[in-house]
Amino acid sequence: MISYQLTRFGRPLERAESSPPDPASSEVLVQVEACGVCHSDVHLHDGFFDMGNGRRLDLAKGRELPLTLGHEIAGTVVACGPDAGEVAVGMRGVVYPWVGCGECPTCLRGHEHLCPQSRALGVTRDGGFSDYVLVPHPRYLFEFGDRPITLACTYACSGLTAYSAVKKVQPMAEGRSIVIIGLGGVGFAALRLAQAVTSAAIVAVDVNQATLQAAAETGAAVVDARAEDAAKQIRGLTDGGAATVIDFVGSESSAPLGFKTLATGGVFVIVGLFGGEFRASIPLWPLRDLTVRGSYVGSLTEMRELMELVETGVVLPIPVRSRPLAEAQDALNDLREGGATGRTVLTPQRLH
Repeated sequence: MISYQLTRFGRPLERAESSPPDPASSEVLVQVEACGVCHSDVHLHDGFFDMGNGRRLDLAKGRELPLTLGHEIAGTVVACGPDAGEVAVGMRGVVYPWVGCGECPTCLRGHEHLCPQSRALGVTRDGGFSDYVLVPHPRYLFEFGDRPITLACTYACSGLTAYSAVKKVQPMAEGRSIVIIGLGGVGFAALRLAQAVTSAAIVAVDVNQATLQAAAETGAAVVDARAEDAAKQIRGLTDGGAATVIDFVGSESSAPLGFKTLATGGVFVIVGLFGGEFRASIPLWPLRDLTVRGSYVGSLTEMRELMELVETGVVLPIPVRSRPLAEAQDALNDLREGGATGRTVLTPQRLH
């Protein structure tokens, strides 16, 4: 078993060799065939989130190192614990990584992804920057049909996060508009999902010309966020103001841009974790009846809904670039520097 592990925050991942673990109880051992690289992997690698004004949210608490990152995982079941039920060796599936304790009120309400005692794979437990991963229960595995496995793995975070965010704005957006800020792997997935499940006009906002071109080719209107009149352009494309805005960047420049483009009664959902502070005049919120909320990945139920949509064929693919697992650190570096379009997916060397 070869893994690329975080051994010290902020330091390069280290290659480690070990024997694959033996699944116990309800666990299943999955041979990893593809694992997406996410911006949250970059934050976990750094060991903090930027809270603005020089403040940091320390991510070292509750995490034991070494830790294998990677939460967008797909592969083949190769071994099962004695209580794993009817799951068959040889099943290929996408892994839902947002595992909770299963016992707290949050988990019992069906929101494991928000569990305060998270056991998420690649976040607090070893994940998919490896050629094997231990999954706690077969209920966290979802078949993906004939989709390429390098695309299918992205449904576990990129697709799920996008779906959950779009679902939050869907009632307000129907027949009106959705502005999507940030067209990385998650934002581009949201663009595709919004086109598939809503009748809203889509405005895509980014700073990367290649990404904007890719978005324009889907039929979305596009705006360069660096333009001095970006907010004016967005308001013009949304008939005076956006009914809904989803910010997949979450920075001190993207959040104000999204907030400024809202129509009266608009809904602003912040998904991105780039960092910093967001400030707005308090009277605007009641006077314009505005709603601002966060959205974090998605529930197990939403994962099931997403995979049902995938099966119908309405969820169109996002750009995916495959790289060998051995390039895990390089992939993190490229993502940090803004050099990735769509999703980068790591695959073990045996598949190359």
